[in-house]
Amino acid sequence: MGMWIVHIPGIEHRTGISHAVLGWLLLLGAGAFAGMQATGPLTDRFGSRTVVPIGAALCSAAVVLPGLAANAWTLGAALLVLGVGNGCLDVSMNAHAVQVEHGYRRPVMSAFHAAFSLGGVLASLVGARTLTWNLSPVTTLGTVALAGLAVAALAAPALLRPTDARHPVDTAGPAVHAPRTTPRHIWALAALALMIMLCEGVANDWSALHLRRVLDAPAATAALAYGAFATTMTVGRLLADRMAARFGPVALLRHGASVAALGLTAAALSPWIPVALAGWAVFGAGLSGCVPQLLSAAGHTDQGAAGTHVSRVAGLGYLGMLAGPAVIGPLSHAVPLNLTFFLPVLCCVIAAATAGIVRPARHTPAPLEANAV
Repeated sequence: MGMWIVHIPGIEHRTGISHAVLGWLLLLGAGAFAGMQATGPLTDRFGSRTVVPIGAALCSAAVVLPGLAANAWTLGAALLVLGVGNGCLDVSMNAHAVQVEHGYRRPVMSAFHAAFSLGGVLASLVGARTLTWNLSPVTTLGTVALAGLAVAALAAPALLRPTDARHPVDTAGPAVHAPRTTPRHIWALAALALMIMLCEGVANDWSALHLRRVLDAPAATAALAYGAFATTMTVGRLLADRMAARFGPVALLRHGASVAALGLTAAALSPWIPVALAGWAVFGAGLSGCVPQLLSAAGHTDQGAAGTHVSRVAGLGYLGMLAGPAVIGPLSHAVPLNLTFFLPVLCCVIAAATAGIVRPARHTPAPLEANAV
């Protein structure tokens, strides 16, 4: 996904869509959401060991399609297919991560999400190098597609079977069917995921613009805002599992969301560029461990329906990621840009106030070493 993002400007220029590309990019979100919702029940039915390699292969093969697109229509279709593949892989691998975490009986979900962040960093470095070599998008994305297919094939035999977990909930494994209706508890987790990922979307698209437009920072300095956010997000995810094991998921979500709210408030209100940069960094650190706790809580609610539950939380969260930038734009016409950031601040406050929702149920074997506090 990172390699596709790196090549957006070149593909945009080659297809001649420029300003219209945003509308087509929304198809990527729609395709991912559809893929997520379809994959959840399939994962519960056939097992993540079966669905993860298929999702990985589909996502890998589809990444070359935007490089082959010649116009807006073919690019839209390519992004829709890529979105479906991304959604399938997203849900199935998070469901498998829940299974791995259940076997370890300690938090490991944040480490998986840190690996995703590191993948984005690697994509930016590799993509920058290949662009300096003037390689075509088809060549680069095609190479990435082949590498992804190879990794999927090599990793598939090592994925856990339902009985490989140290403390399996149900030895029948994928034959257990998910309930027909999603519990309210899962929808509540999904609502919080929407809010938290809305905050991430705001940082992705508006952090640099905030320093540029509001504080009149040079373009190079403004770019550091997202860099600070992404760096602390990655580092925080590498540390979040240990913190969750020691203090519990409730404390991690509550204090993480609170820290994020304070960081973004400082960034929004500060007239000084260094303080604003520090605020965006604190914002990323606070948010880093929040979404993994929500996905982990959803997956451990019912092992037999882990895929379906994760798909609900991940799906609404993904919509929040798309909605964040879209909501801030219209709001900025009514109030100054920095004041629009109090919407994500409010989302963080709500997440902190309702953090108890991720407390493991008493009747379910807790996947954590420490009880929630």
